[in-house]
Amino acid sequence: MSDASHSAFSTTATRIKLLRANNPGPMTLTGTNTYALSGNDGDSWIIVDPGPSLREHLHQITELGRIELILITHHHPDHTEAIDDVQIRTGAPVRAFLQEHCRAAEPLEDREIIEAAGTTVKVLHTPGHTADSACFILEDGDRSHSRILTGDTILGQGTTILDYPDGTLVQYLKSLDRLATHPNAKLLPGHGPVGAKLGDVVRYYQEHRADRLGQITSALDKLGLTATDPDALDKVTNLVYSDVPENLKGAARKSVDAQLHYLTEQAR
Repeated sequence: MSDASHSAFSTTATRIKLLRANNPGPMTLTGTNTYALSGNDGDSWIIVDPGPSLREHLHQITELGRIELILITHHHPDHTEAIDDVQIRTGAPVRAFLQEHCRAAEPLEDREIIEAAGTTVKVLHTPGHTADSACFILEDGDRSHSRILTGDTILGQGTTILDYPDGTLVQYLKSLDRLATHPNAKLLPGHGPVGAKLGDVVRYYQEHRADRLGQITSALDKLGLTATDPDALDKVTNLVYSDVPENLKGAARKSVDAQLHYLTEQAR
């Protein structure tokens, strides 16, 4: 098994394994990152995002041993497709913010503290990418050495889309502010490389969103449109994202839609 798909590292007390699914693509980057967490030397594990239902990936998860709990960062299929496959094989309960993705367990709650597999996880509701997006914090008793599993709220490379209308820019900016209170935490994203300093990435994301809003506003002025005009979405997308490949235009359109909605709300 290559280092790219299966790697291990440690926090102060929690052992973490990164199991990267073989589903690379424009939206998944190098593939979906599934994480396995254990604070009891691998006697049992928490799985975060079982990922796509691929035979090799399922084997990576189930060969770990006893799975005590499965946590979900958000509902997108590349993170949740294997829920039932893993749950049936392991019997582990599944918890998510959406009831439809829970199995033999209650939905997650914001700021909830979860203790399982010898480790402690703090739940942080971070809507914006989707309404149900969550991050999971591992502090191991020392905030300066914390790790945060961010799903698609923050990626290890590039920036994330806002799946409007499920996710909104108002929600997302508030979620970035929440994550900014953990500036020294190490980033464990749902896609891309691990280990970046969270505070640096959050600042980049905040600046990126401000720049994009400026570009959207300038485009509206240039086109002689308002954010509520019926033609604004398509025309602004084509102008601001003129260099985006066709296979990513749908994601760009969602992002513009979210920003037009934000500008409309701010103008009220």
